Amino acid sequence: MTEVRGTGGMLTQAEEGMKLFEAQQGTAAEVDKAAAEKYKVDVDARIASLEAEANLLTGKDKKKERAAKGKEVAELKGEQQYVDACKIVKGLEPKFGYFVTKAAEAPKALETPTPEVEEVKPDKAKKDSKETKKESAGLSPAETKELETLKQAIVERKAILKEQGMSGGQQNKDEEIVKMVARMNELKEKQDPGSTKKEKDAKKDSKKKTPLSAEEQKEFAQLQNQVEIYKAKLRSEFGYSNKDMKADPDLQDMEARLAAFEKRS
Repeated sequence: MTEVRGTGGMLTQAEEGMKLFEAQQGTAAEVDKAAAEKYKVDVDARIASLEAEANLLTGKDKKKERAAKGKEVAELKGEQQYVDACKIVKGLEPKFGYFVTKAAEAPKALETPTPEVEEVKPDKAKKDSKETKKESAGLSPAETKELETLKQAIVERKAILKEQGMSGGQQNKDEEIVKMVARMNELKEKQDPGSTKKEKDAKKDSKKKTPLSAEEQKEFAQLQNQVEIYKAKLRSEFGYSNKDMKADPDLQDMEARLAAFEKRS
């Protein structure tokens, strides 16, 4: 079959483009899923055995023994190797590096040719500067993934701390939680500059007394529902008291926005 003139070069360019794209994406870590599954099964069996033993320890005189069994269960569930095994079984990347057979490869930086120096007028230079700032804002794909991983890790960590008997306030003071929340807020600020100052902005908006638009009324109703659902989740899943909920930063942010809507409605 005769090749159409010019298509050979096009195909070569397409292949090179795909190689460059794959290099920029990087590769995920390779893990031993079978070993992770076996480890999880073994630990789950130990946890089930301890819980069964604890259930047999009834009465006040067995309180200390029951507590000891509960502590052993919490330690097993909080073990880093077990946490990684659970993540791998769920199809997620391990957090602590267990069961990794080949480390992930970071995306390769795109090599760009040095642009030719071009004399520009002052107005054009300002425009280019603004466009550059817009392009630099936001998160990279890797940072977006890190943000989602942090949110999930915070939920999982709080669940473990709750099982250990910690209150919501104690969970918020946990060293790992504090570090993860700080990094999460840092990424949120980069993703949406000024997001950490929304509470102040909401207070300023509330002073304007402008009526709610149809779109804002819809957002107001959705926000009311979100606040109720989030409060219920804090109580049921993390054992938060009313005092603990008042200190929760996400709830504070939502209630500040809700208060701004209420003053204008």
